[in-house]
Order: sequence, then C-alpha cells, then structure tokens
Amino acid sequence: MARTKRIGILTGGGDVPGLNAVIKSMVYRATEYDDYEVVGIRRGWEGLTHVKPVKQKDKRYLTPLDRENTRRVDRTGGTFLHTSRTNPVRFPVANLPNHQKHRAGRLKEVEAGIVDATPIVLSNIKQLKLDYLVAIGGDDTLSYASVLSKAGMPVVAVPKTMDNDVRNTEYCVGFSTAMTRAVETITRLRTTLGSHERVGIVRMFGRDAGFTALYTAYVTSARCCIPEARFDIDALRDVLVTDKKSNPSRYALLLMSEGATWHGHKVQETGDEDMFGHRRKSNVAEQFASYFAAKTKLETTVMDLTYQLRAGDPDFLDKMVATNFATMAFQCITSGTTGKMVAVRNGNYTVAPIPNPKHGPRTVNVRIMYDRKRFRPNYKSKKNLPIFMLRA
Repeated sequence: MARTKRIGILTGGGDVPGLNAVIKSMVYRATEYDDYEVVGIRRGWEGLTHVKPVKQKDKRYLTPLDRENTRRVDRTGGTFLHTSRTNPVRFPVANLPNHQKHRAGRLKEVEAGIVDATPIVLSNIKQLKLDYLVAIGGDDTLSYASVLSKAGMPVVAVPKTMDNDVRNTEYCVGFSTAMTRAVETITRLRTTLGSHERVGIVRMFGRDAGFTALYTAYVTSARCCIPEARFDIDALRDVLVTDKKSNPSRYALLLMSEGATWHGHKVQETGDEDMFGHRRKSNVAEQFASYFAAKTKLETTVMDLTYQLRAGDPDFLDKMVATNFATMAFQCITSGTTGKMVAVRNGNYTVAPIPNPKHGPRTVNVRIMYDRKRFRPNYKSKKNLPIFMLRA
C-alpha cells in the first residue's frame, strides 16, 4: 500500500475572521480520501523552527487534525492553530530554541546576530514527513512560503489579510468581515459626532495600502486619506471645515489609513522592528487631529478602528471564500500544482503565482480609484470591472 501523504497547514501574521474555515475545509476535503492526513503546525513559521520532530507529538507545535476536532472551529474567528510573526530568513540567534542552539554556527549570517534558519525548517519538515505545506497568510507569511517553494518544498499558499493587499489576487480572506464591521462602527459613530457637532477622525489598518479606508469610505460617503496619495494638509483642513458647516448635523468625518501622510511629513514609527522589518506606526489620526484642532479651534473625536475589525466570527463572504480557497488548495495538491497561490482574478477563482516579496504589497491604483482633490473614492463607472473594482 502507498504511504499516507501528510499535509501540514499553518497560519501566520495577524489573525483574521475566516482562518478556521480554511483549516476545517482543508481537513474535510483531505479526509474524503484514505491516503491523506493533515497535521496543524501551531504558531505559524515558529512551529517549524521550534518543533521537536523526534517526538512527533510535540503538542506545543503539532496538532493532528481530523473531522472531529475541526467540526466546529469555523464558527469562531481567529485561528485555533495560533499564529506568530516569525521570519525564518531573518531569525535572531538568541531566539533559537535550546535544542537548535548548536546549529547556530552553521547557519548563514544575515547580519550581526541574525541568521537564515531555513536549513532548520527544511530539516524539521523532512523529519515530520510532510509531503505538502499549506501556508495561510499575508505578504510577510507568503514571502517565506515562496522561499520554501524555491527550496523544493511543495507549497500551496492561501492569501489572508484585512488590508486586501496581497499581490496576484483581488481578494484575501478577512477583508469582507473587516469592512462590514468598519461600516457598522462608522454608522454608529455618526450619531455621537452629530450630537456633539464634532469632526471625527478615524484611523484604520493600512500600512502600505489604503484599501480598508478606501472601501469603507466608498460605502459610508466619508472622506479618506490613503498611503498611496500624499495630501495637502491645509486643503484637507478646509474641506473638513466646509463639510462641518454644510452638514445639517454640524459634523464631519475623515478615515485615515495608518500609513497616510501629508506633504512635508514623514510617517513616524515607534518600537523595535519585527522579524520582517516592520515597526509600529504612530497614530496619524491623532497627529492630524492635533493640527486640525489647533488651526480651527474645533472639537475632534479620534477613533482607532483597527484590532476590533479582526475579532470575532467571519461574515458570509469570508466564510464562503475561505471554504472555496481550501477546496482549491487541496485540488492543487492532488493535481501536483504546487508552488502556487489560490486567488481571485478578474472576479473568478483561479490559481496564481505566489507573490514575489521583492515587489511588496498590492496598492491602490490612485488614478482609477481615488479622487485626490475631493479626498474621496472614485465613484465613476465600474462597468466591466470585477466586484472589488480593480483587477489583480
């Protein structure tokens, strides 16, 4: 009899609603066959740097998956496999687990104290007898999936991120739920802003791409600022003052991506870099609110609309896309189509290349989707465009 093929599955980076639906659906598709089994790799790429394969039952990092223990997981958000922001290509020597410390001197040094731990990952994959690996993540997580694919590991990628900024796909798991929650919150916020006649300034996720602020603004008729379009701070101030005066409820509303900035200003960052070179961005909404209040003497309300968007269970669209992405990922495995990412392109489900990390995230096409002068999304004709208005 042929050996049972083992599929490893992991989630990396920030959690989003819909991850558990991908995991469950992958398990359900695989267990329809007698010659496949699925094992969950816990805590993302950390699971493959820290696991002790000789045990084969390292409960901290390994979870055998079957229909029984995944039956209800899709009803909740987050990822029951847990996650981390681990980048094996840039791994601090100090973070190597004790049972791997002896290998530090044999690993390629990227810079002082930082090594490429890929040989450890590949060794662990071999000892775990993983035939395939399904990696669910955003740009950072999938950048390492690309590394493993080039090293010969059969990998299938599933894109997820609230920012919806993974290249080669028009949609990522988590985006719809985040937008649904953002619209609900903005709608409720208006009552408070109107009651107090204030200017509301809302910061949203979007380090490099403004899709979250742009799409929320699109359906709530709000002004927005995105990273792709540096703006004139005085022009924006005047627009908001006019909005407030002309609004019967005497309030104005602005959505700002966390990476948005104005001419002559540089986005400020705080804290240490993570393994992917990212630092936390200072709150641009608070910075703009301080300037606006000082110049206009008008009251402002600042809201940080970020982590609450990723909490809780997925909406219909995210659950459906997650289920379909998992089915497609398993079909890639059975057909031998690895080194690919499941995706939506031109409004259709398809398979695409895993994004090249050198190209960075997908960004808003300002010319097509954004009106710089009005600080608004572009509402012009969408005929023949995909549902999310921009081709991958």
